[in-house]
This record gives sequence, C-alpha cells and structure tokens, in this order.
Amino acid sequence: MNVRGAVGLPADGARRLRSRPRMWTQAARVRRNPIGAAGAAIVLATVLVALAGSLAWPVDYASQASRRLLPPGASHPLGTDELGRDELSRIIHGAQVSLQVGMISVVIALVAGTVIGIAAGFYGGTADALLMRVVDVVFAFPGLVLAIVIAGLLGPSRTNAMVAIGVVYAPAFARVVRGSSLSVLGFPYVEAARSVGSSDLRIVRKHLLPNIMAPLIVLTTVYLSTAILTEAALSFLGLGTQPPEPSWGGMLNAARSYMERAPWLAVAPGLAIMMVVMGFNFLGDGLRDVLDPSLREV
Repeated sequence: MNVRGAVGLPADGARRLRSRPRMWTQAARVRRNPIGAAGAAIVLATVLVALAGSLAWPVDYASQASRRLLPPGASHPLGTDELGRDELSRIIHGAQVSLQVGMISVVIALVAGTVIGIAAGFYGGTADALLMRVVDVVFAFPGLVLAIVIAGLLGPSRTNAMVAIGVVYAPAFARVVRGSSLSVLGFPYVEAARSVGSSDLRIVRKHLLPNIMAPLIVLTTVYLSTAILTEAALSFLGLGTQPPEPSWGGMLNAARSYMERAPWLAVAPGLAIMMVVMGFNFLGDGLRDVLDPSLREV
C-alpha cells in the first residue's frame, strides 16, 4: 500500500507533495542562471523606480524653477536641463513612459500575432497561405522604418507610437505561434478531442494555448526590450511622447545641442535605455533556459 494512502493523506495533498520536487528543481534552475537573475533584478528595479520613484524624489519634472544646465550636485543629483528642469525627476517619469509604451505595444503585438498565428496554423490551407503572405509583406520592411511610417501617418503621440510598435512586431508573434501550433496540433490528444466533438474554440483554449505559452512568454520578454528601444527612437525623432512630458528618447534628442557644455544630459537617459533593454534581454535569455525543455539538462 502506498505510504501516503496509509497515513490518510488527501489526494490533493499527495499531488502537492509530488509537485514539490519539480518546483524545487525549477527554483534551483533559476538560481543557477545568473544572467536571468541579473535581468530580473534590473527589470524589478526599473519597475520600482517607475512606481515609487516620484515618492522618493517628489520634484515636478516640468518645473523650471532652477538654473539651467546645472551640473550634478546635492540639490539635483543628475543636474538640470536647458530649461532648468530637474533631470532625475524626468528620468523617473521617463521610466513610467517607457514601461507603459513597451507593455501596451507588446500586448497589442501579442494579441494580434496570437490570433493570426492560431488561425493560420489551426485552419491551414487558404487561410494559412493568405495570412502568412501578409506577415511576409510586413517582414519585408525594416521594423523601425515601418514604425516611423505608421506613426507619421497616424500623427505624433504616445498612443499612436504604441499602435505603430504593436503592428510592427505582431508578425513575429504570428510566426512563432503558427509554428508552435502546428507542432501541438499533431499530438494525439488533439485528435482525440476532435473525435469526441470538441469545438474549435475549446481545443484552442484547453489544448493549444497552454502548450504554446512557454515560447510566448520568452518572446514577450525579449520584445519588451525592443519595444522600449523603438519608442525611444520614435520619441527621439519627434513621433512618440510629446513635450513637455519627458521620455528618454526625447531627452536624448534635446541633449544633442549641449553635448559639450552639459554631457550629463545625454548620459543619464542613454544609460537608462541601455540598462532596461539589457535587463529585459537578460531576463528573456534566463526564461528561455528555464522553460525550454531542450536546454534543461545543459
């Protein structure tokens, strides 16, 4: 007789105990991945700065009460810009802008790409051919150039920048979802679900989506960094977040004229962009190593 059954352990308790070794294995794998841990720390720090930075440094980012082009000091740790605005408060608000744009634009790309990829992989035939040709056409254009064109047509604003970035990166999600869907649809349990009369929506919800979540999580993390970088580029060109609201790309654009007199104006937003992009890339690499079965024993 099973020892757990003999001591009267409930079935759900037995399942939890059986799942503990796997949970410990996953936790140990995360701890052994310093790149992923470093990326998670950077991303967490950025989120904390965006959420609580204004409480720790409650200076109005639009206030022009200070002298212009002050070097970093006690009253202004990152100095002031060409209008006398505190650079640290603008960096903090820029973190909020970058995370908001990155997350919303990637959600747009994720939803659109998942719908297109599942439709192409699930139905195949003419639907697959038409949808993938549209994806190929979008892929034929460089991502940043296409984002500039879309944002320029829609008009310069943060909302339009998010839409443009989401449209540009949706095909990448569509390709990954289609490939993953084709592999899952060949499994016997999907054929069994079809044979008992399960609807297409139920098959997608119960069998398809849960089995393609791992690559989607990794891809989402990686494209968060790309979306933040693209938003900075659009703001640098005047097509993203509009003044007086600060964004890291817009701050870099404004700092070009003062590179010799006030180099700190370019250093702070440049380092912020670099750290956030690096953090999300590191986190994506770590999640790939943890979630990819082919890499678990490496």
